[in-house]
Amino acid sequence: MDHRRPPTQRGFRTVAGYGFPSCRRTVGLVERVVPIPLELVLSGRDITEPRLDPHADRVAFVHRWRGASAISVVDVEGGPERLVTFGPEPAAGRGLGGGCFDWLPDGNGIVYAAGDGELWRVVGTAVDRLTDHGRTCRAPATGTCGPSAVVAYVVDEAEVWLCDLVTGSTRRVDEGGHEFCFDPVVSPGGSTVSWQGWSPPAMAWDAAERVDRTLDPATGGIGSIESWRPAGGAVQQPRFASDGAPTCVHDGAGWLRVHVAGRPVTTGRSEQAGPTWGMGQRSYAVDHDASVVVAINDAGFGALRRIGPDGSTTELARGFTGVHGQLSLVGSRLTALRSGPTTPPEIVAWDLHETTPRVLVTSGAIGWSEVSLPDPEPVVTEPAGTERAGTERAGVVVFARRYAAGHGRLLCWVHGGPTDQWQVDFRPRLAYWWSRGWDVLVVDPRGTTGHGRDYQQALNGGWGRADVDDTARLLRHAHDAGWATPASTVMVGGSSGGLTVLGVMADHPDLVAAGVASYPVSDLAALSAATHRFEAHYTETLVGPSDDPHTTVMLRALSPIDRAECITSPLLVFHGTDDPVVPIAQTEVLVERIRAVGGTVDLVVYDGEGHGFKDPTNQRDEYERTERFLDAFRTPT
Repeated sequence: MDHRRPPTQRGFRTVAGYGFPSCRRTVGLVERVVPIPLELVLSGRDITEPRLDPHADRVAFVHRWRGASAISVVDVEGGPERLVTFGPEPAAGRGLGGGCFDWLPDGNGIVYAAGDGELWRVVGTAVDRLTDHGRTCRAPATGTCGPSAVVAYVVDEAEVWLCDLVTGSTRRVDEGGHEFCFDPVVSPGGSTVSWQGWSPPAMAWDAAERVDRTLDPATGGIGSIESWRPAGGAVQQPRFASDGAPTCVHDGAGWLRVHVAGRPVTTGRSEQAGPTWGMGQRSYAVDHDASVVVAINDAGFGALRRIGPDGSTTELARGFTGVHGQLSLVGSRLTALRSGPTTPPEIVAWDLHETTPRVLVTSGAIGWSEVSLPDPEPVVTEPAGTERAGTERAGVVVFARRYAAGHGRLLCWVHGGPTDQWQVDFRPRLAYWWSRGWDVLVVDPRGTTGHGRDYQQALNGGWGRADVDDTARLLRHAHDAGWATPASTVMVGGSSGGLTVLGVMADHPDLVAAGVASYPVSDLAALSAATHRFEAHYTETLVGPSDDPHTTVMLRALSPIDRAECITSPLLVFHGTDDPVVPIAQTEVLVERIRAVGGTVDLVVYDGEGHGFKDPTNQRDEYERTERFLDAFRTPT
């Protein structure tokens, strides 16, 4: 049966030092968990991109609620939020990304990218449009060049431009050497504009370069251009220290690490950034004394550290194992966006001699303070044998995190991407199902970030095979440990994670009872011709070069749509009609083929939705349908 629908405060985990109440209740001698209301899960607003003004007195941020977005400001010492934007709505970023706005160099206003595709400036009561490209401007970064204030920005993710904020003149500063250009920045003094550039078939995390274009502050002329990346690595977040030293993140030594003047700030087996899925990531900040504040990702668990010039380390978030990002540092003041398992995103501020921050802005309803989702348990498993002859390399370690409810039923959840990771951050979906008695196993199959470049690149050539078998390995581990049985295990995932769901159901049907897939990739052969520009060449890395006859064979062999007859367990699928990444036609063909051989599949289609569902009515419907579907696979507690 197909279903089509028309379009239509602070909370912390309970950890030492916080002591908020829990959603656990004790009745007699039996402790139980009160299910989290769906209304709470669907509440709250999105906040992102906190940026200190040049005087470190105020922090501006982007927020979005019920489809409307704006930029507001709050004093660093606390106080009411005040709106900054009153013209066209800003084009808000997502999560730990951004690329929406920057403060003017004098701190008297902002420049922001609007939903109409142009850049706008707000100073006091004046709002004016700076550009007239008729395309899409993003990632404004202000600075000075000689006597003029300037803003560098990206047009259509492909060109870097510079706008003189005094004369209003604009000019292109890149030479078209890369098909993608992200995150421009102007050096102190205005002698250089730098950005991240790459070209297909590589993705940003495969081979992005740092590009530096010299400027003449005296004449405004454009000089030489140079590109650089480490051998066997990729560059992101190119910026400058206050003394002009170049800074960036790269994984030339195997792990994404912050580098200042060409030297790594730290060593060790942890990551200091995420993949470049969008603009505006800010996972580090350099102090005037050459110390660096770094957001750490240790196999999915977060930390925030200040690394001194002598290598000394100060923990800035003691007792908080969630995720930090969007770091902004001016003088001795630092702000960040942070979240945890039941901590909705919030903006926090420190003085650098402090280790306990002040909360300035919250995004979630106060009800989250009564939810105590446990910290996940790290899961590491090394295969003793092979799942499918010739497809696995001996000794590959596979990672996951388990949110344990302990009732013998398991949701195995696969992130999208596949070059991505679900860290230990705010995922209300996970909390919702855990509070209903489901263990949630968040898996990190090969291709996942956060475990070093080799692990992330290990999926190349095997998308739809290596990730599927890694997930199967983790499922066997879960069953052997007694967390659940195959009859009480359900696969869940969206996009690339949906591909893994379908692959496990087709190739390892003995391990799962059912699957829930949202806008899943199912036809790898058709995907590259139909998806959006950013991912149009993704399969050339993940499967093989388009001009290789073997790739054609592999695209068919790895596509669930071509082995749909093997998907015999119940399947629930959600998809939006306006999905620009995975066309709904793929899912419709998949469903037809499963049904043609007698399979059980329920397709829910949301009109007007894209790659992810934004309409609250549809979001509610998705949860309610999923809950009814999962009820058939609950085991007695």
